[in-house]
Amino acid sequence: MRWSRLRAVITAAALATGLTALAALPTTAAADETRQARQVAYVSNLTEGTVSAIDVATNTTIATIPVGNGPRGVAASPGGTRVYVPNSTSGTVSVINTATNGVIAVIPVGTAPFDVAVTPGGTRAYVTNNGSNTVSVINTATNTVIATIPVGAQPFGVAVTPGGTRAYVTNNGSNTVSVIDTATNTVIATIPVGNTPLGVAVTPGGTRVLVANRSDNTVSVINTATNTVIATIPVGSLPSEVAVTPGGTRAYVTNEGSGNVSVINVAGNSVITTIPVGTQPFGVAVTLGGTRAYVANFASNTVSVIDTATNTVEASLGAGSGPVEVAIANVP
Repeated sequence: MRWSRLRAVITAAALATGLTALAALPTTAAADETRQARQVAYVSNLTEGTVSAIDVATNTTIATIPVGNGPRGVAASPGGTRVYVPNSTSGTVSVINTATNGVIAVIPVGTAPFDVAVTPGGTRAYVTNNGSNTVSVINTATNTVIATIPVGAQPFGVAVTPGGTRAYVTNNGSNTVSVIDTATNTVIATIPVGNTPLGVAVTPGGTRVLVANRSDNTVSVINTATNTVIATIPVGSLPSEVAVTPGGTRAYVTNEGSGNVSVINVAGNSVITTIPVGTQPFGVAVTLGGTRAYVANFASNTVSVIDTATNTVEASLGAGSGPVEVAIANVP
């Protein structure tokens, strides 16, 4: 969707649903489904105020979870027990217990929270507040905000390094990336990138950060040692989000305007193939083993499942209304 349309959709969602997202009870997974570890794709449905939980092994929806208004980003804790969902028009973050697929806490944050990333130790969650120009830091043990960090204009995406020492935040209003020192919760660097940066991902080794520049149709590659851009990769129309495989060899970039996904060879900083998916693809996440990529298609109300060995779509799954982001949880 166009950026202006995204804001309009968020506003419409708030008017349509009010502030009653927690009134309905979620559909929970069956007891036998929660006893053994499995990968579950959690998909935020922006215009519906829900999150779809999809069992990766069967590609079936096992729960539809009511959250707040305009849910956008979604992130799983490292242990897979919790999923965090920023509700952009409620100004809150919903915390989902993955054992029951029910909301167990609602945390007030800043204005228009858009994205969230959990530290590798699972003790903190960083939330971008697009309307406040800040990042909220959540203590996951107490589900409270313990710090608020000023960043650039209209912060959108956030990703934490594997060591947990840095958080990279895209500022789509100032065309920069803020680098946060997680020990002090202060900004230690500001990196110019392309126009309207949205999605951001860190490679598993922590040496590179990839940023999707929506208005430039490019991806900026940042060297984390110097916090400078070392490459700019042309991709499709209106790139939105980026996800890197666990091995760090490939990156998957959703191109909302062209209805496809660009696959980047990370070592060569080049696109090696382009995969057609649904209409207006936005969010993307790669499974923990790296064999599949799940893509949320906003206008199709579907999720495309990509086989990363062949880079072809092997399934198209139904989701809620306006699926926008995806996260994979290894649910115990």
